[in-house]
Amino acid sequence: MDEVKVVVAHHERATLRVGDVFLKVDADQARIDVEVEAMALAPIPTPAILWREPPVLALAGLPGTALGRLGEPSAASPAAWAAAGAAVRKLHDAPLPPWPGRSVEDIASELDRECGWLVANDVLPADLVTRNRHVAGAALRRWTPVFTHGDLQISHVFVDGDTVTGVLDWSEASRGDAMFDVASLTLGHEDRLDDLLAGYGADVDRDAIRGWWSLRSLLAVRWLVEHGFDPSAPGCEVDVLRARM
Repeated sequence: MDEVKVVVAHHERATLRVGDVFLKVDADQARIDVEVEAMALAPIPTPAILWREPPVLALAGLPGTALGRLGEPSAASPAAWAAAGAAVRKLHDAPLPPWPGRSVEDIASELDRECGWLVANDVLPADLVTRNRHVAGAALRRWTPVFTHGDLQISHVFVDGDTVTGVLDWSEASRGDAMFDVASLTLGHEDRLDDLLAGYGADVDRDAIRGWWSLRSLLAVRWLVEHGFDPSAPGCEVDVLRARM
């Protein structure tokens, strides 16, 4: 190996790649505790833990490539998306993890705060925020908790051909709404939802999925801006919000 590659870095955590080893450095060891336990409990492929020496967790690289990237078309086949859907369904059908997730009331309260901040600081047009706040309401209902990944971005699912080889970044895993994971995986790739559902199953609440697309995007904008990322990049969160207009 002749280089260290920075995969992602901000003031809370950083992930480095050294050859085929990923080093996760996290200021919050409770997050790493959750990640380690969630990977042990998950019934789907996850990276092998090589060692842990706080604040660093070393993980083996996964074969294959990410299902896609936010802001870019996914080159993965419909069968690969269906395989990802089947893996997510297997996770959701697994026994619940021992720790709870967030309540509907907590999420609704955060959504109200973020929408207010976005408008008060002229980050997004008021009509765009208002419309998406309305759409997001469909996600804020009572759900039957399942084992959720909690941050199932498209880049966290690796496939080799039509086989899922592993799922990364489990620090947000908890009991939660199944539709949140489905929406997270298809955020910015709404055209691949049917491919995903071919493996997951059609018994989903599409209004809730659309609600989570808006809700997740509204909640993400401030964090992304404050951590040096651009939510207005083509195909990313602001475009997801504009698609609801």
